[in-house]
Order: sequence, then structure tokens, then C-alpha cells
Amino acid sequence: MNRYKLASACLALILLVSTSLFGQSDAKSTQILKSVSAKYKSYKSLSATFKLSRVDQKTKASENFTGSIILNGPKFQFVLNNQTVMSDGASTWTFLKESNEVQISEAKSSGDAITPTNIFTLYEKGFKTKYIGDKKEKSGTVQQIELTPDDTKKNYFKILLSIDKAGQFVKEAKIYEKSGAILPYSIVKFTPNSPVNDNMFVFDVKKYPGVEVIDLR
Repeated sequence: MNRYKLASACLALILLVSTSLFGQSDAKSTQILKSVSAKYKSYKSLSATFKLSRVDQKTKASENFTGSIILNGPKFQFVLNNQTVMSDGASTWTFLKESNEVQISEAKSSGDAITPTNIFTLYEKGFKTKYIGDKKEKSGTVQQIELTPDDTKKNYFKILLSIDKAGQFVKEAKIYEKSGAILPYSIVKFTPNSPVNDNMFVFDVKKYPGVEVIDLR
């Protein structure tokens, strides 16, 4: 998987695990995810740093990445290695540092796309959830919930969430691809109601001399 595709998958995964998604599910998982969703909705903004890996179970090869995300309503800034994606709610900028190129597109979503503008409503459809149990870790107890997509055409067949029981936030997620690869994702630092300003969500070409601008709007 190239870095661009992995970045897109990572952004989708982050937004996915930042909310509760449940269709035909058991009562325990539904109750937990509703609590998580309510907690996220109460934040005016949030920021997080994370680690992401992609492990091929067949070849044992792995890729490791670190990144960060800032959310403020429909606005967001997402950084993964040498790629930055930011949106002010109207336009989205994707900056590729290695090629000094930025692509501009309209900040629109369609169908069941996972975006910052709809992360708190996606729970209404798309997944079945199952409470697996509590697990004690050094940092505290996590509640494990398995998500199974209703759409069998997805390139993954399940996601395992580990939710911090005390803080009610998603601490870790593992996405299991049909190819046999696993994408473990973990939160390193999570800051609710973090300070933000509008400049964080707009790409300023003046700060990037010689950048190639590709406007796709």
C-alpha cells in the first residue's frame, strides 16, 4: 500500500473510531458506544497524536507511521509523515511534501463516506457491534468491542476497538483486512477542547515557496 492510500485509510480509520457505529448490535456494546459518542459530541474541538502500523500476516513485513489530527466541527487538519490534509469545511487541501505539491478539492462527502462532518451520525447504519469483554492493561481497563461491516464488499471484515473505560475514548483499534494484513492504530496523546484557530485549517501557499498547486474544484 503506497503512502497516499495508507494516509487516506488512516484518516478514515481515525474518524471511524472517533465515534460510535452500530446497527443490529448487542445491548452492552450499544450502551458503551453511545456513551463514547456523547463524550465526543461534548467537545468543541480535539487533537490527538497516534501511531499506525500495517502488518502483513503472510510475509511478516510491516510499515510504521506516526501522525496527528485536529478536529473543530467541519474543519480538520491531519498529518501523516510527509503528507498533510486540511479543510476549512468548504475546501480541502492535500499537501505532499516530497513532491512539493498541493491538491485542492471541494470538501464534499457522498453516501457513507467517513468525514469530520458526519462522524457523529454514522452510528445509525453500517456496522454490527459486539461486546467482547473488559481487559486490564497497565494504564487501566479497556472495553473491547468488535465491529462488523454490513457491506461485505469492504476490503476489511472486522475492526476491534479498545475503549478506555475511565476516559470513554477509543484508545486502540485494529482493522483486519481480507488480504490478511492488520492495521493496528493507537492513540499516543488525546486532548479534548484543545486550542484552535482558523489558520490551522487553510493551506497558505506563501509558506511553501515553489509549491505546485493543482486545483480540482
